[in-house]
Amino acid sequence: MKKFLVGVTALATALVLTACSGNAGGSAPGGGAVAQGDPAGGPTTTSAPSSTPATSSQTPTPSSSSSSSSAPKPTSSKPKPKPTPKPAPKPAANAADVPCKAALASPGVSACVDLSALKTWLLQDGKVIYGPVKQLPGKKGHATPTGVFHVSAKVKNYHSKAFDAPMPNSVFFLPGIAFHTGSLSVYSHGCIHLSAAASQKYFTTLQNGDVVQVVA
Repeated sequence: MKKFLVGVTALATALVLTACSGNAGGSAPGGGAVAQGDPAGGPTTTSAPSSTPATSSQTPTPSSSSSSSSAPKPTSSKPKPKPTPKPAPKPAANAADVPCKAALASPGVSACVDLSALKTWLLQDGKVIYGPVKQLPGKKGHATPTGVFHVSAKVKNYHSKAFDAPMPNSVFFLPGIAFHTGSLSVYSHGCIHLSAAASQKYFTTLQNGDVVQVVA
């Protein structure tokens, strides 16, 4: 009987202690967190703070601007320009093609006119120094005379009174017959028509007394 009373008393004491403490600050069976009363009336769960800080709050995230600025910029290589091909040198004019024997044999500067080939040359000491260039001689009924002549006069801006026509860079080798700037599609009245560039060359190169030979 005494043992029974002692057991009942111990059980009642344990129930009273549990009801008073409410497991405050204790652990629930199984080691879990214990729910405590919330001042607003709802239960809250209390857990121990983590000793390991969150990785995201500690490791700074690199900005995109710093990463882009530190990255090496690609270098663009421009294609090398192709070398400009040099024009092939023009072959030297061959004196053997010049049909004027007297002009070739003449010392100093001379001129040769080939009426049938519509060509003319400037020579010096038997060598070609200019030409051949195109020329147009006198038309039918006003043919340019053939033979060996000499430069007799030079007039920079001559104007023909007989034909009322300008004759720039005139180099006369017969009365009324001269090299001068003229049409290369219309035959003359006996003169030798040259382009503007060719007539300028003849005007500056030929001097009074120089040989001019005209062949058919």
